[in-house]
Amino acid sequence: MAKKNKSVRRRRKRRVLFGIELFVLLILVGGLFIYAKVNEKMNKLDIDTSSDEASKVEVNEAVVGSKTLKGFTNIALFGVDNRKEDVKSGQSDTTIIASINNDTKEVKLVSLYRDTYLNIGNDKYTKCNAAYNNGGPTQAMSMINTNLDLNITNYVAVNFKALATAIDCLGGLDVEMTYVELKNMNDYCVETSEVTGMDYEPIEMPEYPGDDKQESEILGSFHLNGVQATSYCRIRYTSGWDMRRTERQRYIISLIVEKAKKASLSTLNDIMDQVFPMIATDFSKSELIKLGMGILSYKLGETSGFPNSSLMGDEVKNAIGLDCVVPTTLETNVKALHQFLFGDQAYEPSDIVKQRSDYIAGHTGFGNSYVSDEQKALISDRASTYDGSADTQSSSGTSTYSDTDDSDYSDYSDYSDSGSSDYSSGGSSDYSDSGSSDYNDSGSSDYGDSGSSDYNSGDDYNDSGDSGESGNNYDNGYEGSGDDGSGGSSSGESGDGGGYNNEDDDYSE
Repeated sequence: MAKKNKSVRRRRKRRVLFGIELFVLLILVGGLFIYAKVNEKMNKLDIDTSSDEASKVEVNEAVVGSKTLKGFTNIALFGVDNRKEDVKSGQSDTTIIASINNDTKEVKLVSLYRDTYLNIGNDKYTKCNAAYNNGGPTQAMSMINTNLDLNITNYVAVNFKALATAIDCLGGLDVEMTYVELKNMNDYCVETSEVTGMDYEPIEMPEYPGDDKQESEILGSFHLNGVQATSYCRIRYTSGWDMRRTERQRYIISLIVEKAKKASLSTLNDIMDQVFPMIATDFSKSELIKLGMGILSYKLGETSGFPNSSLMGDEVKNAIGLDCVVPTTLETNVKALHQFLFGDQAYEPSDIVKQRSDYIAGHTGFGNSYVSDEQKALISDRASTYDGSADTQSSSGTSTYSDTDDSDYSDYSDYSDSGSSDYSSGGSSDYSDSGSSDYNDSGSSDYGDSGSSDYNSGDDYNDSGDSGESGNNYDNGYEGSGDDGSGGSSSGESGDGGGYNNEDDDYSE
């Protein structure tokens, strides 16, 4: 009897082991099936893995082999303002640096303000979003790397329709909005709908809350479809200009990520079917699958913008004839960026960044005295290398910078860096993953409007062709123009293209 019981137990054990093996086998087969299906879907992507193009992306020599950067995967995300299907050309209306900590899986996002005055290649200094239009993703990544000391070699580019379609596949998003945002969103929907060929229903406007509350008070949460949420991302005619616009974009990204994490396989399948054909990237299929497999372990951390200390408005336009955002200074902003993204508190920018920082400061007249209070501790005591020799920009090649929207810098800016720095890694994220929104009127919100509104869409600059540089007072220590720097930290958006009127170029507004 004992032998018989032993035999039965052995058979049961074998059956249990066989059941486990079968279960594991089914999982593996299922995994292979899903992999095969995903692999098949990847064929819908516009994948460019040309070794020639990849080798053309520039990285500063001082950055190559950086031990710190090896611990992070840095990717460029481009939102292209292109009415055509091709997303490898057109203005990069949105440029976001996504930095993934390979150990913690935390993802930090930094928006590069599209009108930032930088070297876009060939020693041409102008608005940074012109790089994508002049040389596609390769030149845009090179522009980011060489000005910010980064090592980005991979990108993902989408247009309006891709974003709107993905949001519709997810069933829409619940977005908190102010009165002004709601009004602007409804207005932008008209064009977004025409461009994408997708429908929407305007949201009925509530009672006007008053001048003092129209931008600072959240009306509530509104369920937006793809066209509406994409239009919300495009809003720029509010106080804060491009800085607020990029905050909205990062807010929408955080909502998409959270909803995608909870989406069903059928929903993700729909996204792959409908959105993948509208995406361009240079990731290989295996790299994308590897990134996708880890999506559940990723956590969206703090987000910010670049440059954090800057100057814009009449003062800039009168100085250089270009309506743009001038980093004050590029060197201190790059130091702050590396502190924020990589925790490198003692980062020393490369010689290339320092040289470009000196050129921008000397050429514009906005140097160390214009650095915001939060970044003054990052000012270097080194001597400037600017000697005025780079004053005449290279005019090789034909520039094709154009834009469909008017310039929208107001005569004044109420977006000051006098408050807490966006680059403070000790605070909570503007759009963190914790569930609490910074979109409130409690006083600590980045979205609070403590000053008077500059919502004056009719006050756009009229670029009459006055491209002189009469505002320049160069000093080799680039300490500004004798100004005390009291306005040195204001920031904003110059609009979509402003009038770059260098004699040998055909930039037009």
